[in-house]
Amino acid sequence: MATVIYSLCAFTSIMCLVLLWRSWRASGARLLFWSALCFGALSVNNVLLVLDRVVFPVEVDLGMPRLVAALIAVLLLLFGLIWEED
Repeated sequence: MATVIYSLCAFTSIMCLVLLWRSWRASGARLLFWSALCFGALSVNNVLLVLDRVVFPVEVDLGMPRLVAALIAVLLLLFGLIWEED
């Protein structure tokens, strides 16, 4: 059951990335750009989670790369929110 949940979370974040990117290309709103980048890093985080927990459960520890990807995602969104202040 955990495999299904991890995979659905990764799929959902990738779909959010795609939809935000398409919206940014259509409208040019800069906040959509930063949100898409954030969800790109969150997608990497979720894919690493699937690899860590499902594919390589014992051999490889991807805890630190997952934390780095999450930190990058938060920093990208924070930078976008500060940079695009109106």
